[in-house]
Amino acid sequence: MVERLYQIFFRIRYPHAGLHDQMKRFAAALAAGLAAQAVWADSPFDGLWRAAPTSDCGAVGQPGGAIRIEGDKLSGAGTTCRMTAPVDVRGMEAVLYDMICEGGGGTGRAFFATADDGGLILVWDGLAFKYTSCADTAAGIVTTADDIGITD
Repeated sequence: MVERLYQIFFRIRYPHAGLHDQMKRFAAALAAGLAAQAVWADSPFDGLWRAAPTSDCGAVGQPGGAIRIEGDKLSGAGTTCRMTAPVDVRGMEAVLYDMICEGGGGTGRAFFATADDGGLILVWDGLAFKYTSCADTAAGIVTTADDIGITD
């Protein structure tokens, strides 16, 4: 890959061997930087998401809990999935991902989009879900039965 980047960016020949080696080192550093950016890039949908106002944002992956998207991983409902092969959907602030899941989730494709209100729209396996950011919990709103003392 380094040699190919070198060929693309520096098509001229340098008569001085030292300069030639410097250019190769630069191409190697550029390749490493591009690879690191791809690995460490955040998903545009990173965050903690709840499906309902009563969802427990502290219970990621549990019934009644939230889902977490961090980088290329989605955690929720007893499974963790890797989000791979992203394809931007032109004009929609949306991305299609191939999903590879552990814990019985299998594989598939999922459509992630930003809702008008800043929430998350997730379409997967024929089902559409709308999530709100856990960071957007309204102050003074009762979100669980425990908040008002109902235990049963």
